[in-house]
Amino acid sequence: MGIRPIRATWYGLPRYYDIAFQSETPAEADFLEAAFRRYAAIEVRRVLEPACGSGRLVCELARRGYGVVAFDTCRPALTYLRRRLARRKLMAHVLAADMNRFCLPPVFDAAYNTFDSFRHLLSEEAARGHLRSVADSLRPGGIYVLGFHLLPPDASEHCIERWTERRGQTTVTVTLRVLTTDRRRRIEHIRINLLVRGRHSTRRYFDEFPLRLYTARQFRRLLGQVPHLELCDVFDFWYEIDRPLRLTDELSDAVFILRRR
Repeated sequence: MGIRPIRATWYGLPRYYDIAFQSETPAEADFLEAAFRRYAAIEVRRVLEPACGSGRLVCELARRGYGVVAFDTCRPALTYLRRRLARRKLMAHVLAADMNRFCLPPVFDAAYNTFDSFRHLLSEEAARGHLRSVADSLRPGGIYVLGFHLLPPDASEHCIERWTERRGQTTVTVTLRVLTTDRRRRIEHIRINLLVRGRHSTRRYFDEFPLRLYTARQFRRLLGQVPHLELCDVFDFWYEIDRPLRLTDELSDAVFILRRR
């Protein structure tokens, strides 16, 4: 008899989420530092991460000597992050706030959000409010590194991805499946399945949620409504700082470098 999956919020399982993406962390942090050096018009020492989740990049950048402020709405993730920082004797300021609209003083040299959290903002108003809030929190010349998936016109509407990561005696297998895609309403529904194997137990979890869709043209139009942010360059998830790309409708994995005017 199979193991019955338990419905659980994907972000409310921060340890498993953290394990699932741990291999991405060094390359992302290296790219962020390279982007800070290349695109920021000011020295980057103080950084902001909206929707920080389990805080894998918070810990990594704090370890590298940055002053980090991070926030999220998921209480289990924030608790996990605070404990992890304390365990590693790292310093970062962690708070509960919504990425939709937030109000922080303009003291940050850079901000970053690297993997699709932006698409949880399901309306144009919410996305615009987020970008304006980020712009208001940055010093002039500071940058925002924003990463998320675009939808090319010929993209398959039913995508499946699967990968496995291991930490110690815990192995996490993630299966991500696109359930439905509505291009008119610009919404797709995602199902996440987690298979967690430990030394003495095996557990299954699942979650489902909507994400907003963007083509390159749609994101350009949105960015045009936030005049304090200018687009500097675009990359993909290979994070090759010397290989910027053209923002076209063929691009699917996008990392935008936005600078505060």
